Amino acid sequence: MVYLQETSTTMKLVPLVCVCVCLCLVTRSGITFADENGPVVVKEDSDVVLPCSLSSQENIESKLFDWKKDGHMEVFMYDGGLIYGKGISGQDKQFEGRVSHFGDELKNGNASIKISKTKVSDSGNYSCIFPRLQPSQMFNIQLVVESVYKDRSGENGAASPKPCIEITEQTLQRALLQCEVQGASPEPKLEWQDSSGKDLPAREILPSKTGDKYQVTLQTTVTKTDHYSCVLKQDGIHHEIKAQTFVYIHGEIPEDSSCKVIIGVLSVLLIGFSALVIFLALFVRYSPTCRDKVIKYLSKLKSADGPL
Repeated sequence: MVYLQETSTTMKLVPLVCVCVCLCLVTRSGITFADENGPVVVKEDSDVVLPCSLSSQENIESKLFDWKKDGHMEVFMYDGGLIYGKGISGQDKQFEGRVSHFGDELKNGNASIKISKTKVSDSGNYSCIFPRLQPSQMFNIQLVVESVYKDRSGENGAASPKPCIEITEQTLQRALLQCEVQGASPEPKLEWQDSSGKDLPAREILPSKTGDKYQVTLQTTVTKTDHYSCVLKQDGIHHEIKAQTFVYIHGEIPEDSSCKVIIGVLSVLLIGFSALVIFLALFVRYSPTCRDKVIKYLSKLKSADGPL
């Protein structure tokens, strides 16, 4: 069971009645919590529930509770049915349209909130405050939003654009693919992957640097028809973007091609026909009666055709 500190004259630890509900919500969305005394940890762009509940389980539909971040940022406020954007103003722009409460649970003293599409900047210390209660009560919880690799082209000026892909050489059996990025900063890393996401062996051309800008080139040789991706990552800003190309290897039949099925069927038919010819030849050779009948039949056909 998770416990949060209650600010009162007794300073006791209060069990959260809403924890079961909150944990069920969080588990379904794939979010995991740290240990009961640690912070709430969530991946960027996921939803998270921050639990808060009165130990008395009293109805708070007519009460006031206020959520703040780091002691000053206004996250969410509820006041007798009014909330930010619906009768109350002053919510920090960072949280506009992303924070909601559990209206059906207010009668049970549940003041928990849900933050949707979390950002790394949401990380911090959150307080759930009941200022009008006697004595006033405050619950504290820490949120850690872990950054994930994603396309940050629209949010970070340092994010590199898509790398350029070129097929530099191609034969019937293989193709040499080259991926290149120029003028990137911070330093990018390139990877080649097939359509299943499997990393491919690759050779990096000696990278060059001009000032703080990097030029990186990566080559790989492929022998199968497939879609191939060059994935660019910039660790410092958790930026990831990729370019894709399709390669057709003329000397190789794709595993999903109908040609392979047709060739397989023809092979079976050819084998069957060959076996039938061999069987008939052996039967005629080792059966005198059959051989005589075949010879007479061929003679009749020749007589019917007449001289050539």
